Amino acid sequence: MTSEQPAAVCVLVSGGLDSCVLAADLARRRRAVYPLFIRQGLLWEETEIYWLRRFLESLKLDGLQTLTVLDVPVADLYGKHWSTTGEAVPGAETEDAAVYLPGRNLLLLTKAAVFCAMREIPEIALGILGMNPFPDATPEFFGRMESALASALDFPIRITRPFSGLTKKAVTEMGRDLPLELTFSCINPRGRDHCGDCNKCAERQKGFREAGIEDRTVYAASS
Repeated sequence: MTSEQPAAVCVLVSGGLDSCVLAADLARRRRAVYPLFIRQGLLWEETEIYWLRRFLESLKLDGLQTLTVLDVPVADLYGKHWSTTGEAVPGAETEDAAVYLPGRNLLLLTKAAVFCAMREIPEIALGILGMNPFPDATPEFFGRMESALASALDFPIRITRPFSGLTKKAVTEMGRDLPLELTFSCINPRGRDHCGDCNKCAERQKGFREAGIEDRTVYAASS
């Protein structure tokens, strides 16, 4: 690592393909990359963390720091929501809007910003893609969030979205040299495997198919 490399960055990682590719990409170009997973009590998270640790450990990149896991529980907010109960999980044929988690980016960024301010990390990077339709994933939201966080913490933090102009196909192509089978995208896991039937599994499968890359993911529905 050289002194000319850009400053440290915190990457909000979910264990999914997009954020894992982002963490790897930034770790090749940054002085220090701090992967941060924020656990909310959602039904897929423990499986996600298991695969995320395996993926990060496989990279062997000097700038990549140890994974930090923090908690922002939402069960008291979400109640009997599909993300906490596993009932009526959005299937492969549903629209993207079906997997909306109310206030997710608002909650994650608030916790992440305090983490960064206390360590003087000036940037939070997210692996959000260009087609994300949710109200807390717009440029306007992120701009206002930056201002609010800087005011509240007396520390300027940039919120960046390096993949905001990319498709799932493009990000999958970016990660073709990575162990993508160690990433985890499912919202209805079967043990430690992808279910193969949910909205996010369908999105993942389409990304591999369109990129022309072999999908080594284990899907319970096809086993």
